[in-house]
Amino acid sequence: MTAVQDRGEDRDAGGLNPRDYVSSLARGLEVLRAFNRTGRKMTLSQVATETGNTRAGARRILLTLVHEGYAVADGKLFDLTPQVLELGYSVLSSKGVWDIARPFIEHLSEDVRESVSAAVLDNFDVVYVSGAQFHRIISVGISVGARFPAHCTANGRVLLAALPAEEWPDMLSDIQLTRLTEKTVTEKAKFRKVLEQVRDQGWSLVDQELETGLMSIAAPVRTSSGHVVGAINVGVPTLRMSPGEMVETVLPKLQATVQSISEAIRR
Repeated sequence: MTAVQDRGEDRDAGGLNPRDYVSSLARGLEVLRAFNRTGRKMTLSQVATETGNTRAGARRILLTLVHEGYAVADGKLFDLTPQVLELGYSVLSSKGVWDIARPFIEHLSEDVRESVSAAVLDNFDVVYVSGAQFHRIISVGISVGARFPAHCTANGRVLLAALPAEEWPDMLSDIQLTRLTEKTVTEKAKFRKVLEQVRDQGWSLVDQELETGLMSIAAPVRTSSGHVVGAINVGVPTLRMSPGEMVETVLPKLQATVQSISEAIRR
């Protein structure tokens, strides 16, 4: 009896026994997340400051990442390499829904002659899990594993709008509406109205809120129970199409595609 109580006292609030927690691994993961947050190369001192590690600890982690091929040192600056994508790609690519969706995504890309991407929600970001790039002189290309803020992407707004109503208050309270262009919606009240409209109409169009000159339109992919598993979007340079043209010509084909994917994953 006493032994059982002692083990319970060793556990933290999350139920994890501290003796089972590998702090060095946690610090290494935080270094990887730091590069994702900042989106830039960093010096040793910057990594230490960003992660709360000591300089010596940050140095050991960075040199290990370099040795294993996940980072590269360019003088005093460190940066991650594409090999980091291996850590998540097997998980992303193993999700059966995106294997099923891929031919539909490729067909849509060929049909509209634009790039098409699929994404899932990760907290307040979207992570791209599949896509087909249509090569033109000017085209939109997003790699699998890429991550962008959900609040200013069409995919992100579709996925945020699909969250259960009881989660909206916390979501709207916690999300950071960072301004990325002059058109980015940054007021919480206005953003809520945008999400309500997306929820009601079933699709989202974002015009140059993530990047000037880029417009995208997205719709959700649902299971048989109505659960949203991700979203599909078409990205178009604004010099090639207006918002009205996107809604008139691209949206019907996009909606037909997500409907076909939804039906396929129910079989």
